[in-house]
Amino acid sequence: MDVINITNLKKAYNKVTVVDIPLLNIYQGEIVGVVGNNGAGKTTLLRLCLDLIQATTGAVSLNGIEVSNDDYWKRMTGSYLDTNFLIEFLTAKEFLYFTGDAYSLSNAEIDKRKIIFQKFMTDEITDNEKFIHELSSGNRQKIGVVSAMIIHPEILILDEPFNFLDPTSQFELKRILKELNTTYKTTIMVSSHNIEHIIDLSSRVILMEKGRIAMDRNNDSKDVENELRCYFENEK
Repeated sequence: MDVINITNLKKAYNKVTVVDIPLLNIYQGEIVGVVGNNGAGKTTLLRLCLDLIQATTGAVSLNGIEVSNDDYWKRMTGSYLDTNFLIEFLTAKEFLYFTGDAYSLSNAEIDKRKIIFQKFMTDEITDNEKFIHELSSGNRQKIGVVSAMIIHPEILILDEPFNFLDPTSQFELKRILKELNTTYKTTIMVSSHNIEHIIDLSSRVILMEKGRIAMDRNNDSKDVENELRCYFENEK
């Protein structure tokens, strides 16, 4: 079953097309990694999927709901694109409770669900009374990503989630994402500049170039990694 359906999707700014995708279906339980150079259209695509910007033409549907027509898809979707998703005058604990409340989850349930993120978050975040804006870029990133995952969404959309994270946290995040996918059948769409992270994590890889899909492959062999490396090594 396709969970994310994109049809005839275009986004243009000042007559310059930055996303042009005739058709893209992402299926239940897939982990889809989106890679591409700066300006390839990755973030714009994710923002269109979350109805944060209006498409010039076409449509995005999540679980059969067109995102621009109905808000019900938000109840089943977790997302984190950048620090604009945070409320920086709250503490980490307050923000996670706020997120839980938005999805009808009690504070006690949020505390229970935080356990699997303990190594990723560390006491520096969970037991810290500092406001989010006082924390490091890496810790703010962790709070945002955890807030998207802690609701156990059916669909999870993340833009460059490995940014600002130290190597240990990057490995731990990949482990958590795989566990979320396995345990809750969460369909994940994640962008990254880092080929290694995408290859390690994803069951399917999409390469974007100038707003279009230049490659769409199941990640079931070394061929995908070699194809990506060849592309970026020869890209001018």
